[in-house]
Amino acid sequence: MTMKPAGASLLEESVPAAVFKAEVETWARRIGVEPKDIRLRPMKRKWASCSSSGRLTFDIGLLRQPAHFRAEAIVHELLHLKVANHGRLFRSLLRSHLADRNA
Repeated sequence: MTMKPAGASLLEESVPAAVFKAEVETWARRIGVEPKDIRLRPMKRKWASCSSSGRLTFDIGLLRQPAHFRAEAIVHELLHLKVANHGRLFRSLLRSHLADRNA
């Protein structure tokens, strides 16, 4: 996920790293993927990235973002384990999984 908005949303809720990683693992099971590694570290230009080897790296700033924003970043990166690009299939899967969250 490469979009990092200027003036990200104000602190709405904050979660510990262990809770965040549990959120990632829960979403991974729902989506049907298995990340090789889940890392948290400061990132200057983006919220998260996914390596071709299956490692997910998330910006520690996500710990201070609202739950719905964290979910969008998590689902986005996990879907890259299935679909490498941002094409039609990727966007469709993203919409589908995020809509399920609101149901």
